[in-house]
Amino acid sequence: MEQKSLFENESNQPLASRLRPENLEEFVGQTHLIGEGKILRKLIEEDKITSLIFWGPPGVGKTTLASIIARKTNSAFINFSAVTSGIKEIKNVMTQAEQARKLGEKTIVFVDEIHRFNKAQQDAFLPFVEKGSIILIGATTENPSFEVNSALLSRCKVFVLQGLNTEDLVKLLKRAITDKRGFGEQKVNISDEQLKIIAKFANGDARNALSTLEMVVLNGDISDSGEITVTNDTMEQCISKKSLLYDKNGEEHYNIISALHKSMRNSDPDAAVYWLARMLEAGEDPLYVARRVTRFASEDIGLADPHALEIAVAAYQACHFIGMPECSVHLTEAVIYMSLAPKSNALYIAYETAKKDAIKELAEPVPLVIRNAPTKLMKELNYGKGYQYAHDTEAKLTNMQCLPDSLSGKEYYHPTEQGLEAKYKTKLEQIKNWKKSH
Repeated sequence: MEQKSLFENESNQPLASRLRPENLEEFVGQTHLIGEGKILRKLIEEDKITSLIFWGPPGVGKTTLASIIARKTNSAFINFSAVTSGIKEIKNVMTQAEQARKLGEKTIVFVDEIHRFNKAQQDAFLPFVEKGSIILIGATTENPSFEVNSALLSRCKVFVLQGLNTEDLVKLLKRAITDKRGFGEQKVNISDEQLKIIAKFANGDARNALSTLEMVVLNGDISDSGEITVTNDTMEQCISKKSLLYDKNGEEHYNIISALHKSMRNSDPDAAVYWLARMLEAGEDPLYVARRVTRFASEDIGLADPHALEIAVAAYQACHFIGMPECSVHLTEAVIYMSLAPKSNALYIAYETAKKDAIKELAEPVPLVIRNAPTKLMKELNYGKGYQYAHDTEAKLTNMQCLPDSLSGKEYYHPTEQGLEAKYKTKLEQIKNWKKSH
């Protein structure tokens, strides 16, 4: 546990720090983990903590749960920061923990932002976790499946923490108003509706909610008697723009672009526009979104509506020309068009199927009949011999084989009945029938 300086004044600390829960009774949210009878609560109360990972968005209680464990456990507790600690520091602490283990003492090592440790740093923990020298508790906002070494992850129990709902946050804010660690020794007038607005603004983040409350209270109107009144005008100034849960480099980035793609695929323009707005209002590059929409136009629509690709490319160009916020309407047009267009993944399936054969048959020679013969030697080797020029025929078709012999007769493109692709399907069937008859 950290020792406090004689000159440290707790009243100068941020509200979120002053109000950090000291036990499970004060902890708000995560009832699926620490509610009565739940496994994590039992592990904490019975001091049977094993190595584990807390995974969840910011401000949901990961560090707080670690500090509660520190108070409840009969172990030495070491707080590590993945930002400031290197392999040398890790090994020094591990050596101390190993010596403590030989004396029968447990050591819990808490690593905040464990996803920031590289592979070598994470590997430094592994032998000590395996031997039981330490109990590792990691906290991360990123998916541990991608950010934590598989060997280390397999030795830890992962607990998923969820964003707090509005009711939980309002409960927390009301406690901040009455608790002496918060504003309990002051008279603060703030309505339930205002607390609810702050809770919604916080987007599941307790730290954000408390920081916003602190801001509106400190900027409230003070009467002659010292009462503080939070006005709607103060609220509007302190909550100018909602902070959206969106990390352009993290998992939520991929979750939301996936939501946009699948909403368009499911022909749901309302959901598609919502996820588009979530990305753009959180600062996503509109060109990135336009590139994904362009991919969608061929992957999920294709020849069912060839115009979709034109719309997507035009939207990309518009975004490039004028940027945000003006180009949001062009992306909206593209996204809604994609949502309403007929769907076909025939082009995607055609390429993916052909790709497998292309990789497997890398050495297959190009048939001589369709090779170019720009030199005398090539002609002598029969390059291009027997080539049939389709434009010279009445049907503009020939029965010439263009695939390698090993793939002769293989079919990759299977058009659907959706939109214009039904017309192309009929055309393809006519071509195949002509070739069979000739």
